[in-house]
Amino acid sequence: TINDMFKSMPAELLPGVSEGNKTMLIVDTAQATVPYIFGEIQKVKHSSSYLKIKTSEVGNTQIKLLPVTEDSLIIAVIKTVCGGPNTDVCNSIVSFYNNEWEEMDNQTFIHTISPEMFMDSSKKESDNYKYALSLPDIYPISATFDETSTDLTLTFNYKERLTDLQIKEFETYLIDDKLLLKWNGSNFK
Repeated sequence: TINDMFKSMPAELLPGVSEGNKTMLIVDTAQATVPYIFGEIQKVKHSSSYLKIKTSEVGNTQIKLLPVTEDSLIIAVIKTVCGGPNTDVCNSIVSFYNNEWEEMDNQTFIHTISPEMFMDSSKKESDNYKYALSLPDIYPISATFDETSTDLTLTFNYKERLTDLQIKEFETYLIDDKLLLKWNGSNFK
């Protein structure tokens, strides 16, 4: 269960969280807050295969168990940092582990998360396609697991970082600012 995996999670993946605090966070599925050397950690969502904890005013960690076979699983961890308490500009790092918490190659489970995932590749030969991709500071991409399924949503956070003119040019090449990826038992498609 997520409780077993969270309790065995290595300290370097959640620095400063004691074994006792981990236990307090997963005692029941209700929201819980525990003291932390950097403030407080708050449990936001909790189910048998998913845990989301708020690690600071601007950061959170999600842990999701992804089934591979009937008796095998992959642990996915998303660490997200946002630009501040009142902003939606967030950037995530997605990592994958086996049940012994040994990190696995991300490319096995998900293609490189990049702005190009959101772009219309049929317009790649256009003169301004490369310009649109090179606009300054448009790279923050946040990742969120669905609590009740194995779906992963990627959100391209670009609007807050560009001028109106840049947005208009950029959106000519954009398919959507959200992508829903489905887990097929071995990777996300």
